[in-house]
Amino acid sequence: MIASRPGLSDAEFDAVEREFGFSFADDHRAFLAAALPVGRGWPDWRDGDRAELRDRLAMPVEGVLFDVAENGFWYGAWGPQPPEATGAVTVARRFLMTVPRLIPVYSHRYLPAGRGTSGHPVLSVMQTDVVAYGADLDDYLRREFGGGEAGPVQGARPTVAFWKDLL
Repeated sequence: MIASRPGLSDAEFDAVEREFGFSFADDHRAFLAAALPVGRGWPDWRDGDRAELRDRLAMPVEGVLFDVAENGFWYGAWGPQPPEATGAVTVARRFLMTVPRLIPVYSHRYLPAGRGTSGHPVLSVMQTDVVAYGADLDDYLRREFGGGEAGPVQGARPTVAFWKDLL
């Protein structure tokens, strides 16, 4: 059972989305409107530390940049890789500003942002190690918290640019 508080109101959603510059996907929004999960691992969109929430929102991109700088990761669509890590990070950062934003669901599990969208796989994101942990939000919650088979999901339908290529 997930501990929770009353769900977010429309006004609270509007405030969070304005403050952090994104829109929740429709299924993510419906989940958080029904009840706001609380406790270790859950982002507290109502009363949470704002700097911590910003850090969690930045983690997927910062993790990719870490792998570019420290592990030589390079995504082919970025063009030729600069010879020095600082140049590579600059190019990667510029590109990553254009990719769909990932919004934390729980711990390092994310859904893409985007009002009018739903049904995205829940992604486990650790640097450039991206794995689908649920075919969609409902599937993920059943697997992770409902006694189902937790862990990576084979054959999840990739949905968003860049992140789907890391699956």
